[in-house]
Amino acid sequence: MKLKPLNDRVLVKRLESDEKTAGGLYIPDTAKEKPSKGQVVAVGPGKLSEKGERIAMAVKKGEEVLFNKYAGTEVKLDGVEHLVMREEDILAIID
Repeated sequence: MKLKPLNDRVLVKRLESDEKTAGGLYIPDTAKEKPSKGQVVAVGPGKLSEKGERIAMAVKKGEEVLFNKYAGTEVKLDGVEHLVMREEDILAIID
């Protein structure tokens, strides 16, 4: 299934977090927090300004980003969980 975000929306795939701590202890699935780091899968065309002009998106497909903990709406595509969120919910781009 393909999904194309509209306006200033972004489709993000969560990146898996580490399964063990720095001390070597394994973290069970029930104790893990959902990661707030992901990879941009698709980007909408951008928000419309009051004059009707498109404002370009700051993020691009393939970039790794940090986002708010409770940002977006969860969507399952081909058995993989993704998030659809607004560009303003993205906090930073990871280089």
